[in-house]
Amino acid sequence: MSLKDGRDYLLLIWKEPKTKKRFTVGELSKNGQFEFSYGYEYQEALRAGFELLIAFPDKDKTYRNDDLFPVFASRLPDPRRKGIEVILRKYGLQKYDAYELLKRSGAKLPIDNLEFIDPILNNEEKSIVRNFFVAGTGFSLGCRGDHCAESLSLTVNDEVLLDPEPENAHDPFAIKITDNKSGSVLGYLPRYYAQGVTDLIKSNAKICCKVVEVNKDNHCLECVKVELQIEKQ
Repeated sequence: MSLKDGRDYLLLIWKEPKTKKRFTVGELSKNGQFEFSYGYEYQEALRAGFELLIAFPDKDKTYRNDDLFPVFASRLPDPRRKGIEVILRKYGLQKYDAYELLKRSGAKLPIDNLEFIDPILNNEEKSIVRNFFVAGTGFSLGCRGDHCAESLSLTVNDEVLLDPEPENAHDPFAIKITDNKSGSVLGYLPRYYAQGVTDLIKSNAKICCKVVEVNKDNHCLECVKVELQIEKQ
């Protein structure tokens, strides 16, 4: 849970369709009322083709609502649908909670390139667990098209290591992810986690990262999923 100053935060991520680069374009938070506003990299994303959401046309306004905004709630399965219990169990929920389901599922749809992520903040959260796809695997592994099967030797539960790259010219918070067995670079920690994890590494937090999914048919866009576990000192 990403609490800060009494509010629970989620970040809205937009993925540019061609380059697959992800931009943090907005912030949804909850504390009694729900709030949404654009921010972070939204201006860069606009230049790359991102369009403001119809429900939120003013890029400078903070929108507030007593309930989860309908535009976001509509991305979730209907609580009355048949088999909703199976979906809730998949995300570890005992009952339907739209905000928690948004947080745990990401609410991705095939019709756009938006998703929500639970950020890693400098807060009182002692134990942190996040699951994500390694970024930049296509470039790092040197595989294209159908060559993933040749390039990936990973298996579920393999340990991977986080290697900060403070000298990185593009991002001083960049963190490489390497295979603990071979030492080869798999890709990078997603940028929206990089600064928070960098701060935790500097604070000597205990960090464990392991492979939870390998999809050799996904053309190296989302082929390696890992689970990051952090225990603060």
